Amino acid sequence: MTQTTSTPARLRARDGFVLAARHFAPTTAPQARPAGAVVIAPATGVKATYYRRYAEFLAGHGFHAVTFDYRGVGESREPFAVARQARWADWGALDADAVLGWARTHLPGPLLTVGHSYGGFGIGLADEARHVARHVAVGGQHAHWRDYRARPGRARMWARWHAAMPVVTLARGHLPGRRLGWLEDLPRGVALDWARSRRDFTASARTAAGRDELRRRLAAFTADALIVAPVDDDFGTEAALDRADAYSPGRRTVRWRVRPEELGVAEIGHFGLFHARFAPTFWPATLEWLRDGVAPDAAR
Repeated sequence: MTQTTSTPARLRARDGFVLAARHFAPTTAPQARPAGAVVIAPATGVKATYYRRYAEFLAGHGFHAVTFDYRGVGESREPFAVARQARWADWGALDADAVLGWARTHLPGPLLTVGHSYGGFGIGLADEARHVARHVAVGGQHAHWRDYRARPGRARMWARWHAAMPVVTLARGHLPGRRLGWLEDLPRGVALDWARSRRDFTASARTAAGRDELRRRLAAFTADALIVAPVDDDFGTEAALDRADAYSPGRRTVRWRVRPEELGVAEIGHFGLFHARFAPTFWPATLEWLRDGVAPDAAR
């Protein structure tokens, strides 16, 4: 691996909200064919700092990588009085769009994306996503409760995310996730969109025109996609992956249901694959897909 550097950036979304981002770059001389610029879209309630080691890994292999916090989370939390009104769709259509646009105009090589959980799905709402060449979605879905893994946790997950979360959010005006030990604090609109997530994601829009716009955006996301989810992922089940993938029918997809034993561990779960312990096993597989579109042998 080459040496890397990281630089903070402040990026302005189309509506004027300023987002915190960080650019990870290789320090060696540029390759004849740049590896590309990878935007990493985080999971709901997860700060960009969780993906730092993975971004450094990408930069160490010749990519430029960009991490960012959605409005209302982490270093993009303030002004929270404004951010707390954000909806899930805003995170894709406004926040991810701003980061993708900056990466496309400022960094060399093809535009590439890696998205975790909602980030693997919601990044498709960005207009700039139409410029993406290849995408990796890790557990990408929009949290419709009927898609959760039935055993052992669907009832428990429903009780937390779809019963308790909206009650607390409506009472407090936002989700105090850190105080509850439920990931990061979330804006009111985002927490309620998650809690009320339906079979059809576009039903979250308040008008027919809004629903049509969400469908148009998702259908325009035609990047070749490696769809990844561990078999012990309570959120990223086959049903959830099918539901998310159906919004972008024009793209080539390869699906990899990762078994823990493939990676030499007893369990992975929904949040595991970006942990540094998977640097020798899972992370190199994403390099091959991002650089050349080559899927792991176990994928289908």
